[in-house]
Amino acid sequence: MKDEIFSVLQRVGRSFMLPVAVLPIAGLLLGLGASFTNPTTIKTYGLEAIFGDGTVLHSLLTVMSAAGGTIFGNLPIIFAVGVAIGMAKAEKEVAALAAMISFFVMHVSCNAMLQLTGKILADGSIAPGVLEGTIASSCGIMSLQMGVFGGIIVGIGVSVLHNRYYKIVLPDALSFFGGSRFIPIVSTVVFLFVGIAMTFIWPIAQDIIFGLGNVVTGTGYIGTLIFGIVKRALIPFGLHHVFYLPFWQTGVGGSMMIDGQLVQGGQNIFFAQLASPNVAHFSADATRYFSGEFIFMIFGLPGAALAMYRCARPEKKKVAGGLLLSAALTSMLTGITEPIEFSFLFVAPLLFGVQVVLAGAAYMIAHILNIAVGLTFSGGLLDLFIFGILQGNDKTSWMLIIPVGIVYFFLYYFAFSFLIKKFDFKTPGREEDDEETKLYTKADVNARKAGAQGESGSADELSQTIARALGSKRNITSVDCCATRLRCSVADSELVDQKLLKATGASGVIVKGTGVQVIYGPKVAVIKSNLEEYLATAPEVEADAAAPAMEETAEVQAEAPVAAHGDHEFFAPVAGTAHAITEAPDAAFAGKMMGDGFFIAPADGHVVAPCDAEVMFVFDTKHAIGMKAADGTEFLIHFGVDTVKLGGQGFEVFVEQGQQVKQGDKLMEVDLDYVKANAPSDVCLVIFTGGQVVHMEKSYGIKALDAVASY
Repeated sequence: MKDEIFSVLQRVGRSFMLPVAVLPIAGLLLGLGASFTNPTTIKTYGLEAIFGDGTVLHSLLTVMSAAGGTIFGNLPIIFAVGVAIGMAKAEKEVAALAAMISFFVMHVSCNAMLQLTGKILADGSIAPGVLEGTIASSCGIMSLQMGVFGGIIVGIGVSVLHNRYYKIVLPDALSFFGGSRFIPIVSTVVFLFVGIAMTFIWPIAQDIIFGLGNVVTGTGYIGTLIFGIVKRALIPFGLHHVFYLPFWQTGVGGSMMIDGQLVQGGQNIFFAQLASPNVAHFSADATRYFSGEFIFMIFGLPGAALAMYRCARPEKKKVAGGLLLSAALTSMLTGITEPIEFSFLFVAPLLFGVQVVLAGAAYMIAHILNIAVGLTFSGGLLDLFIFGILQGNDKTSWMLIIPVGIVYFFLYYFAFSFLIKKFDFKTPGREEDDEETKLYTKADVNARKAGAQGESGSADELSQTIARALGSKRNITSVDCCATRLRCSVADSELVDQKLLKATGASGVIVKGTGVQVIYGPKVAVIKSNLEEYLATAPEVEADAAAPAMEETAEVQAEAPVAAHGDHEFFAPVAGTAHAITEAPDAAFAGKMMGDGFFIAPADGHVVAPCDAEVMFVFDTKHAIGMKAADGTEFLIHFGVDTVKLGGQGFEVFVEQGQQVKQGDKLMEVDLDYVKANAPSDVCLVIFTGGQVVHMEKSYGIKALDAVASY
C-alpha cells in the first residue's frame, strides 16, 4: 500500500512540473516589466530618459509585465491542463482538451449554484455578507475561489477518467463516440456534478486549508524551520513538489489583501506585490517559503563541494574536481541542487542529514532577518538578481544574504570536511574502486554529449542502455521527468538494474514500488525526449532481454546446473573463433543482461541464417537481426559493439521483418575493415533472449553452419 501511494504521489508530483516550468518565463517578464516601469526604481537609478513614461522601452516593458501577470492570473487552468497531460498515459492531447472543458464546466456549475443560493446576485455582483475573497473570477467566471487546487482537482480527475476509458468500446450505434472521443463527454458530465458538489464541499475545504495555513504561519519562525526541513528531507523521494506547491500557490501559504484583491499563496503574494506600486517592503511572511534558498544554494552547497574536493584522494582530485565544480555552478546559477546533493546522499546519508538541518535553518534565518526575495523556480543567481538586487535593498533586504551566505559557506565547508574525514565517507574522489570512478565519469561525458550535442547515435545508445537497465521496453509503463530526474514507472521493479543506470551518468537512482527516479541533472529533459523516441521504435523483442542486475544474473547462472550439452544444437552464423559470452568485449553482454549466448571473432563478413527461422526484426542501423527458430527459440544476431553509431554504414542486409529463411540463407554482408576501424569491436554476438542456458561445443576453426553450441 505504501509503495502504491508513493507511486501515485510521484506521478502527481511530476505532473506539476509542466505548469511549474512556465513560471520562470512568466516571472522574468513580470519581474523585468514591473521593475523598469516602477517610477521609484526609474528615479533611483536615473533612468528617466531610457525607461521613463512615453518611451518605447517603457511601452514594451508594460506589455511584458502584463504578459507575465496574465500567466500568474490564470494558473488554475494552466495547472488543470498541465496535470492532465502529465498524468495521462496516452493520447495526452485528448486529456488536455477534456481538462480545459471540465475546468469551465466545473466553474460554470459553481456559478449557477451560487446564484441559486443567493451568494451571487442577478447583476453578477457578490451578495452582502459573503466572506470576502471566497468568491472570485476564474477565467471570467465568478466562482468559488479554489485557486490552483481547483485546477489540480480537474487535472487529476480528468486523468483518472482518461486512463480508464480512453480505449472504451461502445455499442455499434454509438461507436463514433468510443475511444478517446468519450473522454471529453464523460468528463463534462462528471465535472458538472463536481461543480455542484463543490458549492457544499469547498467552504469546508477552505476552512481546513486556512486552518493549516494558520498553523504554519501561527508558529512563526519555528513553522518556517519545520517547512524548510520537511521540504529538503523530501528531496530524495521526489515528493517535495507535492509538499511545497500548496504553500506557494494556495491559502495554505497565507493570504493578503493587495490593491483591493485577496491574494493567496506565498509566491502569488510576492508577484502581486511586485506588480503593485504601493509596496514599501515585500512581505517576508510570504517569501519565508523560498527566500532562504539563496543562502544555501548559492553559498552553502558550493562550500560542501569544496570540502569534498579537498578531501578527495590526490590521484582523483582532477576527476572529482570537474564533477563537483559543475555541480556547484549548477546550484549557484540555477538553484538546482540534486547533482551535488546526490553526490553524497547515498554514500553518506549523515551528510545529507546535516544538509537538511542547515538548509531548514536558512529558511528560518531569512525570515528572521526580514529577507524578502522572490523566485520563479529555485534560488539561483538569476532569480536573486531580478527579484532581489533589481528591486532594491529597501524592498527586499537582499544584501543580508551575502554575510549570512559567507558564514554558511564556511559552515558547510568545515562541517563536511570534519565528517568526511572522521567517518571516511566515500564522497566523490574517495572511492576505493578506480573502475567505478572511471565508469561514472565516462558515462557522464557520454550523457552530456548526447544531451548537449544531440548526436543521434550517442542518444540512441544511451537510450538503449537506459531502457535495458529499466527492464526493457515492455517493462516500462511511463516515462517523464522533472527538472533533474528521469521519472519512470515500470511493471516489475525487480528487473531494474541500478548499477547499469548509474553507469549511464546518473548521480543517483531511487526505486520505490513501481516508481523509478534516475537523477541526471539539468540535461534530463533531452535524455527523456531521446528515450521516448527510442521506445517508440524499439523492437518488442527487447522486452525478452530484461534481466536482473549484472551481479544477480551472474550469481544465478553460477548456481544453475549446466548440463554437459543441451538438447538442441546451434550452428555458427559466421566463420571464425567462438568464445563464451562472459568474455564479450561489452559489460552488458558479458553480464548476460540480455541473455546467455556466445560470440564469434569473425574471419569474414558473410553472415548466414544458423537455422530455419522467421526474421522478427531488423535494426534500422542494420547491425542486428532478431530471429525466432522453428522450435520457438528467439535469438539475436548482433554484429559488433556500439555499431549502432555507424548508422548502417558497413552493413548490407538481405532480409526483412516477417521473412521466413532457411538455414544457410544469406542474412547480411559486413565490411569488416570498416567496422574494425570505426567500432570498438567487430565480434558477432548470438544472444538467446528466452532464458536458455548455452553450452559451448566448439571454440576454434569454425566455419559457417558448424555446430558451435547447444541449449
